[in-house]
Amino acid sequence: MKRIKIIAGEIEVLANLHETKTASAIWDSLPFRGKVNRWGDEIYFEIPLKLPKEKEARESVRIGELGYWPTGHAFCIFFGMTPVSTENEIKAASPVNIFGRVEGNPEILKGVPEGSEIRVEKFS
Repeated sequence: MKRIKIIAGEIEVLANLHETKTASAIWDSLPFRGKVNRWGDEIYFEIPLKLPKEKEARESVRIGELGYWPTGHAFCIFFGMTPVSTENEIKAASPVNIFGRVEGNPEILKGVPEGSEIRVEKFS
C-alpha cells in the first residue's frame, strides 16, 4: 500500500492511497508543495498535474477522503462540511477523483490556517 505524509505547519497526517490512475499519477509526481486554500472544512491547493475526471468521480465525499479536483488541478483533503454541504452530506464544489484517505482523525486539519505552506511526500 502506498502511503503519503501531509505536512502543514506543525500538523502532520499520514494517508493511504487507493489503486487508481489518479493515485498513481500523484504518487509519481511527489514530493510537491503549495499554499493552503480553505473552503469550509476542506483544504485544497493546486498541484503540477492536469488529470482527467475519472468515471467514478463524485461530489459526495466522506470525512478523511483525498480528492483530485480536475477543474482546479487541485489536491483536496476533506475533514468536515464545505459551504455546499447539506445537513447529511459533505459535498465538493464539483466532482473529484477520490484517490486516498487520511489515517486517524482528519479533524486535526481544522487547525491549518489559510495561506500556510503545505507539503506532500512519500512515506514508507
